[in-house]
Amino acid sequence: MKRILSPIVWGNCLGIVVCTVLLIMGVKWGLDRYTHHGEEIEVPNVTHKMSHDAIAQLENEGLTGVVADSSFNRTLPAGVVLEQRPQAGAHVKTGREVMLTINSHNAPTMKLPDILGNSSTREAQDRLRQLGFKIGETQYVAGDKDWVYGMLANGRTVYNGEKVAIGSTITLQVGRGYTETDTLETEEEVYDYE
Repeated sequence: MKRILSPIVWGNCLGIVVCTVLLIMGVKWGLDRYTHHGEEIEVPNVTHKMSHDAIAQLENEGLTGVVADSSFNRTLPAGVVLEQRPQAGAHVKTGREVMLTINSHNAPTMKLPDILGNSSTREAQDRLRQLGFKIGETQYVAGDKDWVYGMLANGRTVYNGEKVAIGSTITLQVGRGYTETDTLETEEEVYDYE
């Protein structure tokens, strides 16, 4: 009993308690500092700004701007921020990454469907519109009436399966039906629709 009540044992027990308390307080202080506990800054609105300007503004606010994705909007210039996550006005900690979606430099492309020599004018126009293409003024060539013989994308000849920018204007070259004068004309001759 004398050994248990000795000052050395009580001193060691007190030392263990003090060290444990100091260790817990040190860990808590370190975690608060590492996780920025209690700090909040408001995310600024960087949409419709050029990506390099948006990233610079975020860095000035203590945040990190990261270009995470791209999309295409033909009404806005290339490189402009279309969307940000977290949204403007959100409260986050210092150093938080803000994911930016920027406007792509190029329109997305899509393969042209199999319509040359394989579909009527109406069917071809419907398929092209469903894919996001615009339909230009029809051109007529010698051939079966309302049958598609050729395509032009923004004035350039294109073929089935060729990749073309979505939103391009597609001009269909369609047969006008045979007439008596067609014996003197070749099928390659193209006539603008009047």
